[in-house]
Amino acid sequence: MNNAVAVYPGSFDPLTVGHEDIVRRSLGVVERLIVAVAETATQAKSGLFEIEERVDLIREVFADEPRIEATSFSGLLVDFARSREARIIVRGLRAVSDFEYEFQMALMNRSLWPEVEVLFMAPSTRHTFLSSSLVREVGRLGGDVTDFVSPVVKARMDRAFGRDAATHG
Repeated sequence: MNNAVAVYPGSFDPLTVGHEDIVRRSLGVVERLIVAVAETATQAKSGLFEIEERVDLIREVFADEPRIEATSFSGLLVDFARSREARIIVRGLRAVSDFEYEFQMALMNRSLWPEVEVLFMAPSTRHTFLSSSLVREVGRLGGDVTDFVSPVVKARMDRAFGRDAATHG
């Protein structure tokens, strides 16, 4: 581990159990992980939570792990990583469809900062199909997202959709 610091960037809107899996497993490879919420989405998405609320949710979910830091960033990811002395970027790959985009981003980041390494991690099999946008849509349409997000995230989603968490799912 040699005191390696990594950044796991994303929108995390909402943070799913798939994200949690990648975060916790990353700690087997790095000493410290910065979960960084991008203030500017790289792909057009309709948001559920404001940036600071996402950061707060990440802090709540990982309150038991002092090696995890949650923050937001704007601008280029490599500039943020360099400013935090994080030479590793963690990315989750759910399916082959993720690979081309992530591979292009990894090559671009390496061309901008040759010292950065990108660590691709496959999710646990049971989380392969999960995406924030899918979970957001299921929640928005009244579906039960209990198996896809932590209880604290589910409670916030229920509130955001104007539902009483005790009576829904």
